[in-house]
Amino acid sequence: MEFQELKAFVASHDNFEIRVIGHAGNRFYQVELEDVEGQRHMLTRAAKPMLFRSLDDVYLELKRVGIHRAYLVQQVPHDEVTGRETHYQDPLTSRMPLVF
Repeated sequence: MEFQELKAFVASHDNFEIRVIGHAGNRFYQVELEDVEGQRHMLTRAAKPMLFRSLDDVYLELKRVGIHRAYLVQQVPHDEVTGRETHYQDPLTSRMPLVF
């Protein structure tokens, strides 16, 4: 989802979840939107995933479209390597609420 599409989506919908995805051992963050139908949309620019160097950069971009809440999701390589199912929707085990 391009940044302008995100802006239009936020203006016309109110039931969605924003996730800020961090990868263990990596200093970059990506932003994902999950709509009410369960479809996930990665924030992109020129059809390439947007990468942010800090949470402050993420906050600034999301504030520009009117978003002030998100969840920080930390992906752990161990889960992916061992084939264990990740549980990003479990609020106490893998995601942390952010308010900015």
